[in-house]
Amino acid sequence: MPRDIATVENTTTTTTTIGYGSASPGISPASTNAIELASRAQVLPEPEFLGAQTHPPQVWEQAIPEALQADRDHQRLLRHSTWHDGLPEELQHRWSQAVSLLGVGVTNLDFSGAISLLDFALSATDGVTRPIYYVNAHTLNIASVNPEFRGVLNAAWRVFGDGTGVRWGARAQHARMRANLNGTDLVPRMFYQLADQGYSYYLLGADEQTIARAAEYAQTRFGGWRLAGYHHGYVQGEAAGPMAKEIARCQPDLLLVGMGNPLQENWIHHQRKKLGVKLAMAVGGLFDHWGGNLTRAPRWVRGLGYEWLQILLQQPHKWQRYLVGNPLYLWRIWQNLARDRRQTRQWREQESGVELITI
Repeated sequence: MPRDIATVENTTTTTTTIGYGSASPGISPASTNAIELASRAQVLPEPEFLGAQTHPPQVWEQAIPEALQADRDHQRLLRHSTWHDGLPEELQHRWSQAVSLLGVGVTNLDFSGAISLLDFALSATDGVTRPIYYVNAHTLNIASVNPEFRGVLNAAWRVFGDGTGVRWGARAQHARMRANLNGTDLVPRMFYQLADQGYSYYLLGADEQTIARAAEYAQTRFGGWRLAGYHHGYVQGEAAGPMAKEIARCQPDLLLVGMGNPLQENWIHHQRKKLGVKLAMAVGGLFDHWGGNLTRAPRWVRGLGYEWLQILLQQPHKWQRYLVGNPLYLWRIWQNLARDRRQTRQWREQESGVELITI
């Protein structure tokens, strides 16, 4: 049974692991104005590490399956919504601001621009859920060999870059990421800067004990917001639909989902029309930090780009992700550099109707 603030029960949890190729029908990033309008953690068991598989690095060139073109009703709604009314001109264009990294469009903004986007989404009245995802080297490794997941990422309202791998990938294209827009830093800034505006939030993810501690932390730390409810993240399969409806019943403005890649992005993507929230963000391991399971690296370590070492020391079971996945990511960036450069250039030259896989 879902828990809101007034109801906390012991719940028997079951987990259904979603494979990398199990994405459901979604939105094509090739829609005309729907690219601008498309509706858009690390605690659940992770699927088998992708780096050990033998997929060719060029697989991201393949056309997104027809299944990802299916959601026509949602596309029509988005095309006719006032998706960007009131946004500054420089923030309106999803793709002209994007850098292609292994076929995923990563928005290049500073913290001020990102907060402006979040503020706009939370104050919108068009009834559309705007998803925001964060990608790091691990996420991009998954997307590079999984066209469905790559399509889910590119159907987001925005995708922000998290970590040194994203910066290195952009630098290979002679681009500089304006900020490290990871959720662990951006989400607290959002809470502080957008406080006392009547917004509410719901936390979904982690295990039962961790999410309860995370909710207590958020209530204590972030005044000027209302906690609408929280629930553990073991809500895949048949449990996903009822969970989405329960979130809608609580009527939060913001939903934070922490289930790990690619579970959290797929969950938001598939349930977005049931959620009734204005903004849905996939936040990775944020609840582990808020719940006391992880300690952040010192600021100087983060500044050098080695926060992943701190995570590895605390979660050694992720050794493949970092010690094998990081070199694999850099090899894929190099292998696909010319394609990514051309895609980035195409996005900058076109304001709408961009076909993601045109190389």
